[in-house]
Amino acid sequence: MKKDIILAGVGGQGILSIAATIGTAAVEKNLYLKQAEVHGMSQRGGDVHSNLRLSDKPIASDLIPMGKADLIISVEPMESLRYLNVLSDDGWLITNTTPFNNIPNYPDMDDLKAEISKLPQHIALDADQMAKDIGVKKAANIVVLGAASPFLDIEYEALENAIRAIFKNKGQEVIDVNLEALKAGRDYAEKNK
Repeated sequence: MKKDIILAGVGGQGILSIAATIGTAAVEKNLYLKQAEVHGMSQRGGDVHSNLRLSDKPIASDLIPMGKADLIISVEPMESLRYLNVLSDDGWLITNTTPFNNIPNYPDMDDLKAEISKLPQHIALDADQMAKDIGVKKAANIVVLGAASPFLDIEYEALENAIRAIFKNKGQEVIDVNLEALKAGRDYAEKNK
């Protein structure tokens, strides 16, 4: 088993929580893990991305070579397209469609959606709206993670356990909302892949 994953978004959108959840689940399954993070200008809404490499064998480098990523998981549509040069020909793009409009010349959403839809393997979902429907807008990142879960080669139960571990200090209500967000994203992906 080997998965090379690019996590992408804008500062404050929960990219590092996604990385922590996947990493915790991978450790539970005795997988090797390497991660390289770029925090960018996260306090000012800048680009944040992470290279996350998982394998059942030792991993030499924490950086993913161009054209070799199995998966891009993005909580922001423009940021999802920034890393397409790293995605393999048979890789999957999983992205939120809600823009974080942080620059004056932000691309037209119809143009972004058209670029995303050109990819043969993609899941594009309005994770922000799905999180609002659950009752916690901040859970949009976990909705996106749920949508990516069928493509991770990590058992869904391990991701649930990771959420329980990561959010245990925030109380059962926060855990339950995040588990609901994870399931909503997974259900969406299962219906739309």
